[in-house]
Amino acid sequence: MCTAIRFSDGSGHLYLARNLDWTSGYGEGVVITPTGFAAPSPFGAVASIPHAVIGMGIVEEGTPLYFDCGNDAGLAVAGLNFPGYAQYASEPVDGATNVAAFEFPLWVASQFSSVDEAEAALRNVVIVDRPINEKYPSSLLHWIIGDKTRAIVVEHTADGLHIFDDDVDVLANQPGFAWHHENLRNYLNTSPEFPEESVIGRARLTPFGSGSHMRGVPGDYYSPSRFVRATYVNAHYPEKASEEENVSRAFHTLQQVAMVDGAAKMGSGEFEKTIYTGLFSSRTGSYYWNTYDDVMLRSETLSEHQPGGTELIVL
Repeated sequence: MCTAIRFSDGSGHLYLARNLDWTSGYGEGVVITPTGFAAPSPFGAVASIPHAVIGMGIVEEGTPLYFDCGNDAGLAVAGLNFPGYAQYASEPVDGATNVAAFEFPLWVASQFSSVDEAEAALRNVVIVDRPINEKYPSSLLHWIIGDKTRAIVVEHTADGLHIFDDDVDVLANQPGFAWHHENLRNYLNTSPEFPEESVIGRARLTPFGSGSHMRGVPGDYYSPSRFVRATYVNAHYPEKASEEENVSRAFHTLQQVAMVDGAAKMGSGEFEKTIYTGLFSSRTGSYYWNTYDDVMLRSETLSEHQPGGTELIVL
């Protein structure tokens, strides 16, 4: 399972971050797709690379398979697990822009410079169940796409592709975004404010300390609970000015929904944990990450690795 957030700083820079939660990793690492790279795109959706891309993923069949990534124009995208709901087209559709599910993050980040551009193009998109190979069947996902101004969520289900305005800048897993958004109405009583003294009979009762109005914010790892908790923390986190402060904000926010080994067992009997936390910053064109077993924060910057080259860069 996974959780993602988006926010911007006071200078109008994007920060899009996510936790990838699973039982084990995939050998993932930071991958840069430069503008001169020729992507093997099964339906020609990625005919060229107008925008260099950096993010976390793997390379298979000479193709970058991004879990999350951002580009040199300040647009970012992350895919989150969506089984039971995601359903792609079995075949390409004539007259549409056909995007294979595995290349969707690359298509978004390499082709567009803003959410508005991506949203306009998505109105004619079909996501096709065309795996990269037999080893990696199409992952059942939905996606958050963000820039400095706003975010959208993209879901491709049995009745086609749907685009939602993500006005809370958060995404988790199933059920769909519309359900999660409606569920927030159950938590309108929550607040970071310090409670006032209450009088009951002759007793004057004061709070034990701060956090009393957070009671009701769920603390479990269930997807609806993570969505609520991430929304609460992301919405109330004070706006920060510097790159360092905003990187700290992203990682501290996602720590609130990070999964600890041994706490949540899957149907397979294996335990989920937060394999990595990743962040794209448009302010510096940097990708930051840490892992479950190595919490030290590391980063790579797009401009330092020949973003105009012809070969994929795996770091």
